[in-house]
Amino acid sequence: MKPTIWQRVTAPLVEPYARYQHADVLHAIRLGTAVLIALILNEFTRLPHGEWTTITVFVILGLLQYQGAIYTKAKERVLGTLLGVAVGLVFLWLSQDMGAWLWLYYMLIGIISGIIGYVAVKQLGYIGLLTGITMLMIVSSPDQSNITQDGMFRAVNILIGTLVAVAATLVLPLKSTLMWRFLLATNLEACSDLYAGVGDHVGADTLVHQTFEPITTSITKTDPLNLTYSANKVVDIPVDDTLPKALKAINKRLLAVRPHMAATMSESGIDKKTIETIQRTHRNIIGTIDLLLTAAPRLASIEIDEDNHILLKHYQHELTHAMQNIAAVLRSPSDESFRAITRIEVSEYPSVQHLAFEWQGYFWLTQTLQIQLQRLSDLLEKTNAQWFAASGLRYQRREKRRIEAHGGETDLHL
Repeated sequence: MKPTIWQRVTAPLVEPYARYQHADVLHAIRLGTAVLIALILNEFTRLPHGEWTTITVFVILGLLQYQGAIYTKAKERVLGTLLGVAVGLVFLWLSQDMGAWLWLYYMLIGIISGIIGYVAVKQLGYIGLLTGITMLMIVSSPDQSNITQDGMFRAVNILIGTLVAVAATLVLPLKSTLMWRFLLATNLEACSDLYAGVGDHVGADTLVHQTFEPITTSITKTDPLNLTYSANKVVDIPVDDTLPKALKAINKRLLAVRPHMAATMSESGIDKKTIETIQRTHRNIIGTIDLLLTAAPRLASIEIDEDNHILLKHYQHELTHAMQNIAAVLRSPSDESFRAITRIEVSEYPSVQHLAFEWQGYFWLTQTLQIQLQRLSDLLEKTNAQWFAASGLRYQRREKRRIEAHGGETDLHL
């Protein structure tokens, strides 16, 4: 059923995949709304140094879109501020009646600043940076009489700003686990289109009659796809310009997955080794398709016999649909499941060994792609329950209702 105008307009507020597609716009709306709420709270509370409320909102939400990273930033912001206030107040207490020993006080500030910087680089990062900044704001203030009160007001405003930022992410959540899934699904779908384009390029006009001596094994093949082939041989032609451009977009999404991995591990409970293996397999699949794309222009002018042309088309059909299946299951908890990538066995096609070297390399790369896709499918099937549970109860309940409304079955027990 075609969605109504209202459903299309509200989809980014309801559907996780729609939020993924419009993440940048939703991020801008969320940030603007959170800053506006912080300004209203400043007007209502009239707390001194209220600017720290809006500054905190912008610091936490300004460059971060996803819940896992935002929660980490918010926690670090609060801890760094509180530690900085504590260290700063200790220094103010030490500065009383220092007299001739004031130089020792300043030297101690320098030493502590160096220690904080060392720990920040090694381990604490943003927490260490904020600790040092807050400490120096207190000890460097010219108005020492009210510095304790000012420091406490800053801490309160930072806490309020943090709560506003976190609340904004709960209203319009962009979970890293969902973004990780959707980026991977989009890339697999794009890889499917790219692989199909490469296969069409090398398989279109390269079929010729077998020119080598026939092998002793009798081979009889029927083509279940009812494919027909042209017997014309063509000269070397370049791959469609859109294919390299599509590969660039795929690599861009591959890089975009990396920042979500730590938060996805935290949200889903999937161990680091598994997530890293999924990412590495994802990268290897793209690399293999890149190699196939590189080989395509040369293969367009090298002959291939009918038997292996059928094998080529079968591989293209099954691997293309395998990538589309993985992408579909990643996007939605449908009643589909990850399945075996292909039933093809190259051992059933012994004539492959008689092909030109370039064609043997192409089939080897295709087998490599088959193995990589099976590995990815197995890893995703193994962790299915974890990354789906991390999507949130509201999302799971809605998907369960949708599946059951269409007569499907689901393992969701909510």
